[in-house]
Parts: sequence; structure tokens; C-alpha cells
Amino acid sequence: MAVETSIVREAPEIEAYKIGLLESAKKLADQPITVPIQQIAGMSGLQTDALTAAAPATGGIGGYQQYLTDAGTALGEAQTTLDPSGITQFMNPYQAAVQAEIDRSYNIQAAQAGLQAVGQAGGPSAFGGSRAAIQQAEIGRNRAAALAQAQAQNFLQAQQAQQTQAESLGQIGLRQAALGQQSQQSALQDIETQFNLGKQQQGQQQAELEAQRQSDLAQLYEPYQRYGFLSDIYKGAPTTQQSITSATAPNVSPAQTYLGLGIAGLSAAAGAKTAGLF
Repeated sequence: MAVETSIVREAPEIEAYKIGLLESAKKLADQPITVPIQQIAGMSGLQTDALTAAAPATGGIGGYQQYLTDAGTALGEAQTTLDPSGITQFMNPYQAAVQAEIDRSYNIQAAQAGLQAVGQAGGPSAFGGSRAAIQQAEIGRNRAAALAQAQAQNFLQAQQAQQTQAESLGQIGLRQAALGQQSQQSALQDIETQFNLGKQQQGQQQAELEAQRQSDLAQLYEPYQRYGFLSDIYKGAPTTQQSITSATAPNVSPAQTYLGLGIAGLSAAAGAKTAGLF
């Protein structure tokens, strides 16, 4: 029995192109590629300046501390001012003069009352003396009442002055604290705005680095794309194939030939007998 072998090949010119492509692609693949390093944009100047401004040493974070210290001092002074022992500093410094004037006024009244009593009686008498004593006693009571009223008024005025000063110091302390908070918030808002602007600059720098890296990668892999392009074209090229067919007969041994003929003879004899030839 003959065995046929069929070999299918591309047309020589197409095959030469493909072999050349494989050789060039192998040379390209054997060359190592240095892939561009992924870079990260550093902080912009605005960002670093914002971080510097936020540092406690430059009055950023914690910059309100001095305001709180001043507020605490003012509130402490207000508390001290309300101490009853300190009310004397709010007393009228002319209080002694006021009391002296009251005494002088009542001294005059007492002298006038004494002269009036002597003039009315025409001279000293028991009745006149009793009436003069009553007048002097009344003048004395009025004197004491006037002095007490003046002293009480002085004390009340001192209390009011003390309370007013304490409230003023307290308000100063509260304003200092509020000013510190407002100052801190304004500073942090400015720092945040500055940092965000710097962040936008950093983003722009990062985008530029990424664009440059992508461009470098595209240039590095451009030859591979060309080889891939050619490979796709060769895959879709019409085939112009050649077929080479060869036939070979198997070698038969004498024993196989003998056995084959014997079997064939027996078959032929059986057929002839069936057909009535023998």
C-alpha cells in the first residue's frame, strides 16, 4: 500500500518576509528596555510656605495662646478687683474733706443755736439751758446722720466703681479670648487656601510628569507596535501555497508474498467451485 506525504509551504517571497520579520522581532526582544521611573511631584512652594506658616513657632497653630493668656490675666484681675478688701482703692479720696465740711456746717449751726438761746432768754437760765441742750442734741443727731449718709454714699459709689471695673476687665478678657479664636480661624483659613492653591500646582506638575512618562513609554514601544502591525498584515495576506506530494510503496517480505498468494489462491478456488467451474 502506497503512503503519500504532503508538505504545504508559503510562496518563497512571502516566507522570506515572515522569516525576516521573526529575525528582526527577536533582535528587538533581546534588547532590554529601561522603563521610565514613576515620578511623584514634590510639594509646591505655596504648600511648603503654608506648612511653615502653620507651625507653632511662626504663630500658626497655637497662635491664639497669647490671646488666651492675656484673657486669663484680665479675668484674674477682674476676680481680684471684686475682693472686698480692695474696695478702699475705689473710695472717694476727698471723703475726709467732705466729712470736714459737714462738721464745719454743723459746728456753725451749733454755734448759732447757742447764741440764739442766750439772746432769747436774756441770759442763762434753766429753761434756756434745757432748750439749748435739745437743739445741740438735734444738731448732733443731724451731724451724725449726715456723716453716716456721706460715708454710706461713698461706700456705695466705691462698690459701683469696683463692680464696673471688674466687669470691664471681664469683658476685656472675653474679647481677648474671642479675638484669639477669630485670629486663629482667619490664620488657618489663609493657610488652608494657600495649601490648596499649592496642591493645584502640585497636581499640574504631576500631570506633566505623567504625560512625559507616557510619551517616553510610547517611544520605547513604538517599534513593537510596528512589528505587530506587520504581523497582522502577514496574517491576513492571501495564501499562495505549494503542495509537494510523494508516494512510497512498502517493502513486502517473501513470506508475506507467499502467504498472500496462497490465501488468494484458496479464495479463487472456492469461488470457482461455487460457480460450478470444477
